[in-house]
Amino acid sequence: MKAPIMKTLLAATVSMTLAMSAQAADTIKLGVAGAHSGDLASYGLPTVNAVKLVTDEVNAKGGIDGKQIELLIEDDVCKPEVATNTATKLVSEGADVVIGHICSGATKAALPIYTSADILVVSPSATSPELTQSGDYPNFARTIAADDVQAKTIVDFALDELGVSKIAIIHDKGDYGKGLAEFAQAYLQSKGIEEVLFEGVTPGAVDYSAIVRKIDRSDAEAVIYGGYHPEASKIVKQMRKKRMDTAFLSDDGVKDDTFIKVAGKDAEGVYATGPRDNTTNPVTIAAREAHKAAYGDDPGAFYDNAYAAALAVVAALENAGSTDLDALKKAMQENTVDTPVGTISFAENGDAVGVGFTMYQVKDGAYVQAK
Repeated sequence: MKAPIMKTLLAATVSMTLAMSAQAADTIKLGVAGAHSGDLASYGLPTVNAVKLVTDEVNAKGGIDGKQIELLIEDDVCKPEVATNTATKLVSEGADVVIGHICSGATKAALPIYTSADILVVSPSATSPELTQSGDYPNFARTIAADDVQAKTIVDFALDELGVSKIAIIHDKGDYGKGLAEFAQAYLQSKGIEEVLFEGVTPGAVDYSAIVRKIDRSDAEAVIYGGYHPEASKIVKQMRKKRMDTAFLSDDGVKDDTFIKVAGKDAEGVYATGPRDNTTNPVTIAAREAHKAAYGDDPGAFYDNAYAAALAVVAALENAGSTDLDALKKAMQENTVDTPVGTISFAENGDAVGVGFTMYQVKDGAYVQAK
């Protein structure tokens, strides 16, 4: 009696496995990786919301070639050592494409894993130039301009609009912050101007009075900071406590409402770069209204870029008719997509064509485009 029972069980197991495989093949698995908890969650969660909104709409219309998009959402806390585990898990779960990661350091750590698996990765916010300029990651694309463009925007604004020449440059020692600071330094020096201070700070510290004293002693008229909002808010607060009126200019890692909430009144007057203002773009308007309808509030940092990444991925899947990496890359390079960050296509190296940065300033508790 045991043999027939075993054969029956084996047949049932095989049938179930085949059924599960067929079911899995009927979905397109889209990974969403980024900081979904911790200090930088305000950067990652808007991406999750954007991707959900885009894919929900696609699925409601029947999916892509009859296949529904299945989301695989994983948290990397914007830490490189966690991002490698996140990438490994997404690959093991069968991700066909990944939107993320959010931070440059985490993205750089995760990319070799996706590269080995021939998986397309589209980031809404990883700005390190190395990611597209090194040639090491042919599977990577992004819907935001790189740090060298951002650094030029900051330096040009400081020199041409603020009229300053004594500039201190500080950074958080990370791939993103230090990289941007070094580009700012090089561009400043190409203008024949030597920075009065160039130094890194330790992320997560409670007290930044030492660097604030150095900035004060340097007689800097402006500070350019490369890094994220947790450290920037503390540095700005301590500068204002010492009654320093030194201009503070930073990057898209600081152009976040969380910075304003933490720094409070001391945030007033701070400058930070961000993607170009597209508030009159019909696609932008629709995307932001969709967020308000679904979540009851305004979207956060990099939402527009993430929505753009999701639209670009969907368009590539539809145009390629495949999840094959080469087919997707070709589709992204040969077609334009209307997105919240403008009408974009992609260069061969993965950089988005048609995006850029502009300068914003905190006025009356909100970031507005600087005049």
